[in-house]
Amino acid sequence: MRKSHPVRRAVLAGAATVSGIVLLLSLKPASDPGSAQAAGQAPPAAAGQAPQGGVNGAVTGDAAQTQYGAVQVRLTMANGKITQAEAVQAPKGGRSDQITASSVPRLNQAAVAAQSAEIDAVSGATYTSAGYKKSLQSALDKAKASAGAQQGSGGAQTLTGDVAQTQYGPVQVRVTVAGGKITKAEAVQAPKGGRSDQITASSVPRLNQAAVAAGTADIDAVSGATYTSAGYKKSLQSALDKAPAGGGSSQAAGSGGGQAATRTLTGSVAQTQYGPVQVRVTVAGGKITKAEAVQAPKGGRSDQITSSSVPRLNQAAVAAGNAQIDAVSGATYTSAGYKQSLQSALDQAGG
Repeated sequence: MRKSHPVRRAVLAGAATVSGIVLLLSLKPASDPGSAQAAGQAPPAAAGQAPQGGVNGAVTGDAAQTQYGAVQVRLTMANGKITQAEAVQAPKGGRSDQITASSVPRLNQAAVAAQSAEIDAVSGATYTSAGYKKSLQSALDKAKASAGAQQGSGGAQTLTGDVAQTQYGPVQVRVTVAGGKITKAEAVQAPKGGRSDQITASSVPRLNQAAVAAGTADIDAVSGATYTSAGYKKSLQSALDKAPAGGGSSQAAGSGGGQAATRTLTGSVAQTQYGPVQVRVTVAGGKITKAEAVQAPKGGRSDQITSSSVPRLNQAAVAAGNAQIDAVSGATYTSAGYKQSLQSALDQAGG
């Protein structure tokens, strides 16, 4: 019998090894998102992604203050997807008009395309882009909270109130609501610097405890911290107003009396030439039962205009049941701000 040559055996063995490696590589499990879905594994959701789960209607983000003016984004959503994005507030006046006209349409398109707040800044519009993304993320957060309530998850919700401006700096409150109760409250912004540091360190923990204990924004001011307490309560109420229907107790949502169908909703602050306007409405059975301005222009001539126009705007809002109301003669700016904030409040109700 002829013996096989050792070198020949080595060559054949090497060829077999290479062939085996090639076969193993060809059987490597697919790791791209499409393959993962085919295998029944959902790809990880991107941070800030538009919430899925049937969210429909308009959602308005909080106004983001920038060096050149406020930016506020409103989204129209269908089945959990962004179908339209628009800036209901953007910097204006002088050079800002040109920058806004050029950048906002591109930011709107990017938001719809990305379905998230992870969009690129527009060159030459750094501040506007940053404000847009911040307000966009706020709108998505609100839609996510609403989606969770619609799905009847009954889980904990984190709600961030609007920024309340005080004489010594902004105050902003975030609460966690679970099982219809406030389980945690914290100030994500509070006055700082100089004497304010000491006042904040002393008062905020006590305000946090009071919010959890009361389950509402009806808490006592901390002695020696009047402005901080007022701002805290205002932002806390704003956070509770954002609790979707069915997402918490009637008490935490501000409805009271166990009537889950009644909700109190506070709109975003609308900046006008003569001062901010902010509207709070009570909605029951799908109708506006009460409207009030929690902020309105004041000082000098504005006091007279506000006292004359706001009651008429409140009545008009209740009568119309929406923000399509006529401006009050002689109060053009106040009326425009009122309607903008009113629409923001109704957006939170999905109306």
